[in-house]
Amino acid sequence: MKGKQVIVINGSYRRGGITDQTVEEILRAVRDGGGQAETIDLLDVPLEFCTNCRSCTQKPDALPRGRCIHNDAMAGILDRVDAAEGIVLASPINFYSCTALMRRFIERLVVYAYWPWGYPRGPKDRAAGKLTKRAVLATSTACPAILARLLVPSATKAMKAAARCMGARVVDTVWLGMIANAEKQRLTEQQRKRAYQAGIRLIQ
Repeated sequence: MKGKQVIVINGSYRRGGITDQTVEEILRAVRDGGGQAETIDLLDVPLEFCTNCRSCTQKPDALPRGRCIHNDAMAGILDRVDAAEGIVLASPINFYSCTALMRRFIERLVVYAYWPWGYPRGPKDRAAGKLTKRAVLATSTACPAILARLLVPSATKAMKAAARCMGARVVDTVWLGMIANAEKQRLTEQQRKRAYQAGIRLIQ
């Protein structure tokens, strides 16, 4: 993926916190490998909530996605996602799941589904079998990372599904634990290396 574009969707509330630092290390690896990157901080983006109207899911030939009824920033973000070769989804774990910022973004990804009224099964992923992009997930938790992976695997389940909706297969997941020990905590050297390694995998 040398010279290719990577887009980050960051669902953190804390400026300069562990999630932001993790993203910085991932993108440092991307740039060191010759890639280009941009970050979308969902905290700064005006997005409406999905209304479950399913207007965007009715036309089978709407590729790569249907059209949402909302006239906000989401379509522009997804245009950049569609043009990228790599995706990073980053969010701390809050109350056993990704943040509300990330959940709001993920729910709007229904535009990538074909789900007409009367369809006998659940939504059909328009990108099924066409996972041409790579994705890395990055999350952090106050408890030890190994416990989080065992006790709250659902924390990244939605982000994995989101990556698939956007046509990406997840090649790495960065779980960072014990990140609530100080108000302005910094990544350890080991954590920095782990995030950098994920960035390398993203552009391989």
